[in-house]
Amino acid sequence: MIDIDYSKLSRQQKLAVFLIVVGPDAAADVLKQLDDATIELLCREMSTIPVVSEALQQQVMEEFGGIVAQSVNSALGGLTYAQRALEIAKGDYKASAIIGRVGPVGTSIEVIKDISEMEGRQIYNLIKSEQPQTISFLLSYLDTEKCTEVFTLLSPELREEVVERLGTIESTSLDLVSKIVRSLNKHFDSKVRPTFHRSGGVRVVADLLNGLDKDTSKNLLARLEERNAQLGAAIRKKMFSFEDLNRLQAVDLQRVLREIDSASLAVAMKSASEVLRSKIYTSISKRAAESLREEIDLLGPVRLKDVEVAQDAIIQVVRKLEEEGSITVESDGAESLVT
Repeated sequence: MIDIDYSKLSRQQKLAVFLIVVGPDAAADVLKQLDDATIELLCREMSTIPVVSEALQQQVMEEFGGIVAQSVNSALGGLTYAQRALEIAKGDYKASAIIGRVGPVGTSIEVIKDISEMEGRQIYNLIKSEQPQTISFLLSYLDTEKCTEVFTLLSPELREEVVERLGTIESTSLDLVSKIVRSLNKHFDSKVRPTFHRSGGVRVVADLLNGLDKDTSKNLLARLEERNAQLGAAIRKKMFSFEDLNRLQAVDLQRVLREIDSASLAVAMKSASEVLRSKIYTSISKRAAESLREEIDLLGPVRLKDVEVAQDAIIQVVRKLEEEGSITVESDGAESLVT
């Protein structure tokens, strides 16, 4: 156990200790009130404190005794704890974005950061001859849009292996990071400071597949489930389609529907299942439901492309509200016409 002198901790470090002691649910209530920059600093501090001793717990509770606390016996910190508290406070998407930047001070990998700022085609040219493990590692460091851009340039055969490796990345050892950076550095001139990296995993793959066209995404996920059924199932739960509005609790669906105008909703529902239609109708007032039914009937045939655009806009609303913590998403050619 690490011996920590409480008297030498900064105010920020003390608060990080306190957030560990009170448990993730209470910590989340505190984090919700803070801006992202402060949250990132606190998560960084929490990630460096694996265990809080009983004596340290007592000291921090005495100082912060005026704050309502729960779970005073919670003493396990570390990066996993920081991510859990952050997911409760900010939602899965924003938690992944912030926690990916969190680690002990001085842990940035400069060469990877420099590469991530390059154009998608340039990144592809740099990594196209690398091993799937190296490609997956680098993709895990890119934002979703650029990751998707680079991924679509890979050959179909390579995509399957890369997406599976990407989905199983949780943390990367110092030795492996060093090897990867040395390999990339053969083609890229920059100072290298390899160290701890945490990124990738199910969330990154789900975002990547959501960014691809539907047929490619569907085929890749199906092939991945054949290769690794457990990983495929975990990724599928993190993905979100329009039909997955069925997964929302009634109060959360009502919250989403308040953000959507009826015209867009009517177009989006042209290809919706009867189960989803029924759930949406029962989530709004009787008058609004009747009006929505009439609006859908008056639309007539609608291009499938227009339906998908309307549905994607609603999915983005769901993601936005989840990031804000307003809702919870539970896990569980010729233009066609939808008539």
